Amino acid sequence: MRRGRYGDGTLDERAPDVWRLRYRAAGKRVAVTVRGSKRDAQKELRRLLRTADTGEHVQPAKLSLGEWIARWIQSGAPGRRQRGVGKSSLARYEELFRCHVVPTLGDRPLQQLRPDEIDALYLKLASKISARSILSVHCVLGACLRAAVRQRVLATSPMQYLSKVPSPEESDHGIALDAEQVRRLVAGFRGHPLYLLVMTALATGMRRNELLALMWDDLNISAKTLTVVRSLERSPGSSAVKSPKTSRGKRAIVIDNELLGLLLAERELHQRIAAGVPDDTGPVDLSLVKLPEGALVFPGTPRGGDGFSFTTFRHPSTTSKTFANVARKLGFPGLRLHDLRGTAITRMLNAGIPAHIVAKRHGHDPAVMLRAYAKALPQDDAQAAAVMGDMLKEVL
Repeated sequence: MRRGRYGDGTLDERAPDVWRLRYRAAGKRVAVTVRGSKRDAQKELRRLLRTADTGEHVQPAKLSLGEWIARWIQSGAPGRRQRGVGKSSLARYEELFRCHVVPTLGDRPLQQLRPDEIDALYLKLASKISARSILSVHCVLGACLRAAVRQRVLATSPMQYLSKVPSPEESDHGIALDAEQVRRLVAGFRGHPLYLLVMTALATGMRRNELLALMWDDLNISAKTLTVVRSLERSPGSSAVKSPKTSRGKRAIVIDNELLGLLLAERELHQRIAAGVPDDTGPVDLSLVKLPEGALVFPGTPRGGDGFSFTTFRHPSTTSKTFANVARKLGFPGLRLHDLRGTAITRMLNAGIPAHIVAKRHGHDPAVMLRAYAKALPQDDAQAAAVMGDMLKEVL
């Protein structure tokens, strides 16, 4: 037992890298077990003594993991850069904790939480949820406990001492359509309200929420580009826009003449609505007709119907479900709207376009993009075999 150097506190080693701290706060004796090096334990004891002197001390036994989770979520779930996450991410974090962590470990005193208890939690979850979901729980819980270390509530995070870190199973990144399948899909959607959205998704590889936040001001006709500067964020009961997560997300995408023509035709229909000119009216000069500020390319209310709004967002989930239902009827069961992005990226990679150019166009990190979207189309393996065969013929 060490005395004297730590003021009114004592420190003794209970096991390798396990220390018991004892001190007084508000006239009461307090004992805390921490893990880490001796230096970590000394630092934590000094911090606890300071909080006792300033009146900020919280009895370790009185702060549970569930209470700390609630504090962290309420503060916006800040990470190591001390920035909060978006509303949808925050809602997902809260759901993971509420469903999978708090029922089992929520009542445990935060400073007494042991690595083996977290190991047991993951083992219990393995029979209920997927490996990828367990990895999500692990990542979010780890971020929460690291925040506790930064806030000096914990000396070290028990996540450092887990016997096994969860790993995801091989991910299924969806379906990549070949050229014939793309033609069938596009033909099937022709005349449907989602037709232009489907065409834009295939031609640009934009994410769903980037498409739903796209405004007419983002279209540069002379440069033939669509500029991505925002994304739709959906939280319970409301929709808002946010900036892309990284600088890669902000980008200008060059489009071809066919998509440009479709977009200009759609904008003309919106201008007719703004000017009160019926669709069946002959050619009209609409060059002076301005759309409202923030007018969306894909607004959420029926074009030309009652209550049409240029600035009302489509509901992301409803859009995805509608697409999936129509695609299933066209003979594409399991096809998601996000798979159009995967199709665009995969076909560009298979066409020999350099990965860094494809990544820049789609707002992706090149390494992550290759791992996630370099799917093999059915004919690719035969093409690879033919290339290798030609090489062997030259050698032999």
